[in-house]
Amino acid sequence: MDTRRLYSFIKIIDAGSITRAADILHIAQPALSQQLSALEAQFGQQLVIRSKRGVAPTEAGRALYRHAQLILRQVDLAHAAVRVSGRTPAGSVSVGLAPYSLGAALALPLLKTVRERYPEILLHVNENFGGVISEAIMTGRMDMAFIYGAGPLRGVQFEHLRTEDLFLIGARDGTRDPHGTAVSLRELERVPLLLPSRIHTVRQVVDAAFHQLALEPNVVGEVESALTLVNAVEARLGATVLPGSAARAILDVRSLSVRRIVDPVIQVKLSMVTSDIQPLSEPALAVHDVFLELVRAFHDDPLDADPVDDKNEQ
Repeated sequence: MDTRRLYSFIKIIDAGSITRAADILHIAQPALSQQLSALEAQFGQQLVIRSKRGVAPTEAGRALYRHAQLILRQVDLAHAAVRVSGRTPAGSVSVGLAPYSLGAALALPLLKTVRERYPEILLHVNENFGGVISEAIMTGRMDMAFIYGAGPLRGVQFEHLRTEDLFLIGARDGTRDPHGTAVSLRELERVPLLLPSRIHTVRQVVDAAFHQLALEPNVVGEVESALTLVNAVEARLGATVLPGSAARAILDVRSLSVRRIVDPVIQVKLSMVTSDIQPLSEPALAVHDVFLELVRAFHDDPLDADPVDDKNEQ
C-alpha cells in the first residue's frame, strides 16, 4: 500500500475536487487522477463519483477515507516514536474539553503542567469542538476528550471520572436569596434562565429533570459563549445552571448567588473519552495522566477555596 496515494485520496475528498486537490498538493491533475484510478483498481471499487461540480465519495470511498486517516495517523505515530525513542515524550496532542464543564477550570493548569513537565509536547486544547466527538477521535483528529456522559458511543471508550451536582447561579437578591442555600426544582420554574442550546448535555439534563416533574423551564436565552453568559448573568438578565466546577471557572461566584438544586438533585457525569481502536501515543498518554492528576486534585463545590493550586501541580 502506497501511503502517498492514501494521502492524496484524503485531500481529494476534503477538497471535493481533483483540480483543487492537485493545486493543494502541487502536482499535475493527470498524475493525481492516475493515483485515484490506481487506488480504485487496487480495491476493485469505485471510490468517487465524478461530476461537473467535483467529486463525492461513494460508500466504498467513505470507508476508505476513514481507514486512510487511521493508517496515516499510525504512520505519523510510528515516525514520532522512533524519532524520540529514549527521550522525553514529544509530539502533538489534541484534547477536547466540553464547554461549561470542569475542563474550563483545568485548561490553564493542564497547559502549565504539560509545559513544565514535557516541554517537547505541543498541546492543542479545544473547547469548541464541533461535529461527532467519536468520529474526531476515531480518525485521530483528537487524541482524547473530556465530556459529559458515560457512553456508550461507537468507536470510543468512556473512562468515568466524576459526577457533579448542578447549581443555580445568578445575581444576589438581598437576604431572601442567601448565598449557599438550596433551591428546589419547583422554585426554579419561576426563574428566568440563560442556558446552552439543546445539543449540550447540561441543557438536556435540566430539561429532563423539569419534564419528570411535568414542569417547564423559563428559558429566556440560549447562550453558547461563556463570556456572553458571564456578562449576561452579572448584568442580571437571568440566572444560569452549571456544574460547580464550571461556575468557579467562568464566574466570580463570590459576588453571585450560588444555590445547589435539590428535590431532585440534578447531576451530570464527566468522562474521559479515547479511541477503542488505536492506543494513545506516548505523548498523549503523558497528557492523559497529567489530566487525571488535576481532576483528582480538584474540589467541585463552588463555595470552596481556589480550585487547583500550585502544590497540586507538582
